[in-house]
Amino acid sequence: MQTEYVVLLDESGAEIGTAEKYGAHHANTPLHKAFSCYVFNDSKQLLVTKRADSKKVWPGVWTNSVCGHPAPAETTDNAIARRLEFELGMSADNLRVIAPHYRYKTPPCNGIIENEICPVYIAHALSNPAPNTDEVGAYKWMSWADYTQALANDTTDVFSWWCKDQLHYISGAIEAFLS
Repeated sequence: MQTEYVVLLDESGAEIGTAEKYGAHHANTPLHKAFSCYVFNDSKQLLVTKRADSKKVWPGVWTNSVCGHPAPAETTDNAIARRLEFELGMSADNLRVIAPHYRYKTPPCNGIIENEICPVYIAHALSNPAPNTDEVGAYKWMSWADYTQALANDTTDVFSWWCKDQLHYISGAIEAFLS
């Protein structure tokens, strides 16, 4: 497997270098570039994925459709397309950023903290998922109302920390998109 790298950022969001992806994620993870994408089908249902149990960070939790890190010199749009294909065997169009400046830092999970500038996108599914089981343990399509209710009721980290945190940043934009 090819070594993946993340793009390191300073506090202002300027690129300052790169680091090997897995080695960069630890108890003192440096700030780096990432993305989150919420994919909807023709029925306006959200694709929700369960991270594979073998994942280093937040294994076995339900999360948004796809997350990842742009490679050095890769656009975020291309990174989203790459991760959709790799993780879910699918493609999407109508990609739009809805929270361009979202930034977060998680509490530790298995001793690892996520620390990312992570613009949030929405997209329209062009195909159904065919998951890579090394990345995705399960998936389901949910209405936005059911999804937000599930996150509101989650007190045991069934869903990823960042999904719950992103919700108040993106709800208005997604509700407008769905109307």
